[in-house]
Amino acid sequence: MIPGYATTDQPAQTRFRISFEEAAARIATASTFADLIDTTGVGIERHTATGTAYVSVRHAYRTLAKIVHPDVAGAARRGLANEAFAKLNALYTERDVDGVVYPNRQSRFGKPDLRGDLADLFEDGDLLVKVVRDTANNDLMAAEATALRRLHLYGRPDYRAYAPALKQSFSYYGRTVNVLARQRGFRDLADAPNLESVDLVWIWRRLLAGLGWAHRAGVVHGAVFEEHVLIDPRVRGLVLVDWCYATAVGARPKALIAEREHQYPPEVPAGRPVTAATDIYLATRLMTRLFGPDMPHPLRRFADGCLYDAPRMRPQNAWQLLAELDELIPPRYRN
Repeated sequence: MIPGYATTDQPAQTRFRISFEEAAARIATASTFADLIDTTGVGIERHTATGTAYVSVRHAYRTLAKIVHPDVAGAARRGLANEAFAKLNALYTERDVDGVVYPNRQSRFGKPDLRGDLADLFEDGDLLVKVVRDTANNDLMAAEATALRRLHLYGRPDYRAYAPALKQSFSYYGRTVNVLARQRGFRDLADAPNLESVDLVWIWRRLLAGLGWAHRAGVVHGAVFEEHVLIDPRVRGLVLVDWCYATAVGARPKALIAEREHQYPPEVPAGRPVTAATDIYLATRLMTRLFGPDMPHPLRRFADGCLYDAPRMRPQNAWQLLAELDELIPPRYRN
């Protein structure tokens, strides 16, 4: 007898919560590997720091393989074990999921709580689950995960509040899913009408601070528009979201938002490399839209200097630009 596996003549008493008989039955009725592991309470799931159950695809396969392997199932179960083990391997080879799966989550992918540019968004406690709508955009969801990981690894830790934390990224039924920390109490600028000038000033300052942090980490956001900037006026907080269009500094843009094409700097629709100057242009145009015709003349002149067609003519350092902005505004606004 091998410790941890089913014995020959007795009901399976294993270190797993699922018995040989139950594992074999689940394998027999599963049509895909995702169907097989999309459940809780069988001893193959793990938990995040917040207690959310998830299943590692590789870990689940190894666990189930140990339970139904013919060499350890015993003579009385040899035939059933052969069938279960063969089908398990076939399901795993042809699997339509990878990475991790959140059990029973599929049934909750009904009506989304929110809709983004590329993904449907589902609120789950302190998490926000983004599920890409079109698998053709899986690469853009992967780009977001790459950007957020890079910000976490290379960005200054004291600036991390400017972007959502990435908790998980995985493929689920062929669709890329990013699980992010939920931004409670925040709303996007598209849903924040009638902002006062004092609010617009701190928003501008926070934008430049957050973008400067990203650029120092080697990341260009690439889509600084109203719907991608969340604010909480109560604490003057700002978060840049939807990093799906992000690239490394100096790389070419992966995509643009078609209905926003006229608001991009020339290098983006032309497919030329993007830099910090690209985000500075986008952020400045955003602020001019928010201020509208009432934008104070000194700030209008400041903005004009950031909106040249040629990237080399624009400011290249968001943090330095923030210092220049502070010279134009009263001291009481510099926080």
